[in-house]
Amino acid sequence: MDLSANPCDDFYQFSCGGFRRRLIPEDTGQVSTLGLIDNDLEDRLKTLVAEPTPLHGEPKHFANVRNLFKSCMDKDKSERDGTAWLEGVLEGLGGWPVVVGHSWDESKEGSEFSWLRAIYHLQESGFAAPYFTEMNVINDFKNTTTRIVNMDQPPLGITQKYLLAEPRHRVAEAYLEFMTDVPVLMGADRATAQTDMLDVFQFETELAKASLTVEERREVNRLYNPYTVREAQEKFPVIPWKEYINHNLPKNLTIDDNQVIVINDENYFLKLANILPNIPKRVLSNYLIWRTVKYSTLYMPQRFRDRFDQFFAAITGNTESEPRWKNCINTVASGLSVAVGSMYAKRYFKAEDKQVAMEITNNIRTEMYKTLETVDWMDGTTRQSALDKMKAMVAHIAYPDELLEDKRLAEYYGGMEINLDGPFLQAIINLTHFETQFEYGRLKEPVNKTEWLNHASAAVVNAYYNSVENSIEFPAGILQGAFFTSTRPRYMNYGTFGFVVAHEITHGFDDKGRLFDKDGNLKDWWDPDTKKRYLEKALCIVYQYGNYTDSQVNLKLNGVNTQGENIADNGGVKQAYRAYRQWLKSTDQGEPSLPGLDQFSPIQLFWISAANSWCSVYRDEELANRILTDVHSPGEFRVTGSISNMPEFSKDFNCPLGSRMNPVKKCNVW
Repeated sequence: MDLSANPCDDFYQFSCGGFRRRLIPEDTGQVSTLGLIDNDLEDRLKTLVAEPTPLHGEPKHFANVRNLFKSCMDKDKSERDGTAWLEGVLEGLGGWPVVVGHSWDESKEGSEFSWLRAIYHLQESGFAAPYFTEMNVINDFKNTTTRIVNMDQPPLGITQKYLLAEPRHRVAEAYLEFMTDVPVLMGADRATAQTDMLDVFQFETELAKASLTVEERREVNRLYNPYTVREAQEKFPVIPWKEYINHNLPKNLTIDDNQVIVINDENYFLKLANILPNIPKRVLSNYLIWRTVKYSTLYMPQRFRDRFDQFFAAITGNTESEPRWKNCINTVASGLSVAVGSMYAKRYFKAEDKQVAMEITNNIRTEMYKTLETVDWMDGTTRQSALDKMKAMVAHIAYPDELLEDKRLAEYYGGMEINLDGPFLQAIINLTHFETQFEYGRLKEPVNKTEWLNHASAAVVNAYYNSVENSIEFPAGILQGAFFTSTRPRYMNYGTFGFVVAHEITHGFDDKGRLFDKDGNLKDWWDPDTKKRYLEKALCIVYQYGNYTDSQVNLKLNGVNTQGENIADNGGVKQAYRAYRQWLKSTDQGEPSLPGLDQFSPIQLFWISAANSWCSVYRDEELANRILTDVHSPGEFRVTGSISNMPEFSKDFNCPLGSRMNPVKKCNVW
């Protein structure tokens, strides 16, 4: 804290001033409250997975976790394995043109180069990178009891905003240098690499131009465009849809011309049809292989990891690479998330923590329900639909009980073979292939929205609202440290964890979440006049945050791209505050103060705890990247923006009307 600051002028500085004096470690771009919790989680996971490999009698899925970590940490083996396995995969395409040089032949072995056959070859080798399109099997937005194939524009090598910036953004320059250096590390002539990879960069820029912006993608209805496969083939002939989808699905599963699929970005596929025929085959081959190799760099010998870290530093401002063990922990925790979540829950999570977390969650749900009952701008029919949605919202706290049952995990992982005797990259590819095939294989299975596997990633510092499930989730990983301890004063837990709970609940009624009904279906349940009033209130939030300028990097916030998170922050702190006040009224037990903070009441300590949730300090590069690309506002504005809209805060801290934290005009959605 910074007790010299005036809480009515700058509550963020007042609450986080001490935190802002922290030194940022050389291997990261920021330090934040959430980041410190994540560091603690990584330390715990390291203790778990670095134990003797394997432990006597433990299930295979846990042994795989330890063995995968050990393989990742084996730098000597990585150097011995080199790039031979990957080069063997690329040889099936005639090699990487930029590395082969002028001898690359697009008609090798009598077969003219085909980007489609090249993609099929890479997919058959296990690579799931999205090249010209991204395929997923998801819950159907308009009938969430069934699944559907969803086809979308692919994510790009760097964010669209960087690729399209004029003049060329420094991150785009760093990306182009990265693109050039990696093939040189694999044996390419530098002059050839500079020429070839500039062509690839320019092609990727054309794909960026053809894609929807992140702001446009907030319009959820714009992304739901159902077609039968036959209809899609007629309108978007650039992709042989039935063949492409069947090639990706498990061999025992096929679709026909009458299968309905969803095309997210129709214009992208129309534009792609005009782009691809004009791109030389050498450029297409270089692009496909570049996307494959870029994905692989973190699992290859150290020189490739080092070059990736050098590129990544342009985004984060790091001056050192993070320790290898951290990279390996994150790789294992994401690749074997169910097994790692089970290990973490068994070792570290206490049952009484789940009980307290559920109590807080239920109290906040009650307050949100009251808000929906009493807001004066909703008509009766829309209000009832909102209340029905709130009633139906399901909460998942910590982890599902099934996660502790080894039999369940053995069934899930039964078909997985990751082959740790080979190169580490091959093991990762086998693992991602297993997960992708599991996802695709459920296409024609009925949806169970409470299925335990959907909520089994317990070792994660995050929280979620899922629109198609109408559910909120708080994994065990976030229920620790500065965010939650069951035995500490409730003003701390309501200010931190409670804020997050209410934030996620409010996502169900933000600019995107409000488009889904109580069953998770994309459906317009809003009366036109009520909808108009809602949009006016949301626009107030857009303008408020869009007019904030961060003084550290002199950049304005993107009020459109961050509106969902800002609406959730505003609703979140309000509902958490109301729930805490109700809890205070209902209990006879007093709330102890904190050492050195006796001058503050429990209510004031709630506000301080809420602000502490978002304390952070950034390098310039990391902060600029966050403002340009993230859907969350930087910590300072998450605090200032939401709390300055709360009259209750100004009352509790005696802030005069017109002060920075008590502006005359306030925004209020929920």
